Amino acid sequence: MAEDPLERIERQERERKANGGLKTTLWILIVIALALAGVLGYMLYQRNNLVNQLEGEKAELAQQMTELQSDFASLSSDYESINHQLDTSREQVALLIDKLSKTEATNRAKIRQYEKELGTLRTIMKGYIVQIDSLNTLNKKLTADAAAARREAAESRQRNEELTAQVTELSSKVSSGKILKARGISLQAMYNNDKPGDRHSRVRYMLANLSLVENSLADRGPVRVYVRVKDPEGILLMNNESTEFTCAGQTLQATASREVDYEGQEVDLSIYINDTGEFVKGIYTLEVYTEKSLLGGAECMLR
Repeated sequence: MAEDPLERIERQERERKANGGLKTTLWILIVIALALAGVLGYMLYQRNNLVNQLEGEKAELAQQMTELQSDFASLSSDYESINHQLDTSREQVALLIDKLSKTEATNRAKIRQYEKELGTLRTIMKGYIVQIDSLNTLNKKLTADAAAARREAAESRQRNEELTAQVTELSSKVSSGKILKARGISLQAMYNNDKPGDRHSRVRYMLANLSLVENSLADRGPVRVYVRVKDPEGILLMNNESTEFTCAGQTLQATASREVDYEGQEVDLSIYINDTGEFVKGIYTLEVYTEKSLLGGAECMLR
């Protein structure tokens, strides 16, 4: 049966509209896909830029650490205590460089932490420079003063004898003094087998070592020596034997202490620091006191 012309026209119109709608939908989907591809490409571009920026910051930080390491290597002094402190700081810089090399640039928290540690080490180095310069200046002054004294002493025998006696007396007071002094102060980490080591997981106790130097002017009799040991967080180590003491009018907590009989001769002593809990990685600091003065300090780094 032949199709009615009007029905055929209507059918063709419906097919044309249907085909047009599909094409429109297809073009919309294509546009959306292109837009999403563009957004994704932009995000990847931004991410790559950020990664490159972080890599650059890490490289710059590594360069600064290397320069600081070179600066520390160039520092030296004629004083054993300062040289020991310099060696410790050099080890800290080397350890910091090693940690940075093993850290991803995208770990921004660690990178910021290393930047702070670098700033601390820079401050420490500036302190060393000031200290060394001050000591060198003082030595120059003392040398000049000694030369002037010798020139004056050469003017007459009588004046030479008087100045010699004065210089001898003053030198004795300056070098000895009445306040006790110590040398060879050190802090050692000890294993169970009573051998020193630096692995924190094996350390069972610490040992503070020092010598009270010979001093003919110092008071004779019992002297109690106090030690304060702080962990890498600056927290004072304490145990059941910890006590309080007063130095220069200030009351302080001591990690441990020991009394020795001082008769003007050099006395070697060691003080045990134990039962203070587990040891962790980082630098432990030691301060040594009597009730009259601070004798000095030392550091011990655990790996």
